[in-house]
Parts: sequence; C-alpha cells; structure tokens
Amino acid sequence: MFRVKKTMEVSASHKLHFSADDSWEPLHGHNWKITIYCQSEELDEDGFVVNFLDIEAAIHDVLDHTDLGDVMDCNPSTENLARWICEHVDKCYRVDVVECCGNEATYEI
Repeated sequence: MFRVKKTMEVSASHKLHFSADDSWEPLHGHNWKITIYCQSEELDEDGFVVNFLDIEAAIHDVLDHTDLGDVMDCNPSTENLARWICEHVDKCYRVDVVECCGNEATYEI
C-alpha cells in the first residue's frame, strides 16, 4: 500500500448555525491547516498515488479566500469541512483540519 499526505493552509470564512436556538454565529475567518491523506495499492502511470497539483486545484483553489457557506451544502463546521474535503479528493481516506489552536477535526473513511 502506498500512502501520501498533502498539507496546505487555506484562508476562508464561515458562520455556523446552531439548531438548538436557531441562531447564527457571526461571519469570521480562519487560516485553516488541512492535511489530506491518500492511499492506493498501485501507482498511476506517472508513479503517483495522486498528483499533489490535483489536490491543490480541488481544495486550495476552490476554498481559499471564500466563505465556506458559499461552497459547502451543509453547516460549515470543522467536522463537515473535513468530510467535504475527503469527498473531493481522489483516493482520500483521511483529512485533518485545524481551525485554530486547540480546535481540530478528523474525518476518516
């Protein structure tokens, strides 16, 4: 099994909805640290599990300097962001997202 990981930083804003009292957190931003893990039993014809440039295009280029609520079809929590990223990267099996120091989420399939 071949495994690779790609780490990047994305600057993006979000506001969260709280169902308990139907309230919204004010729009605010973070410099999200994202680590994406991919795996494959075989390498492609170029010798890659996945091309790191393809990950950049699918994640960084889509999310950087955006409001995550405009990109995601769900409440843009750190947990949902980790899942969303995993679903948008080929051969991804795990994503770690650090919102800020002390606030982290992992999604793993």
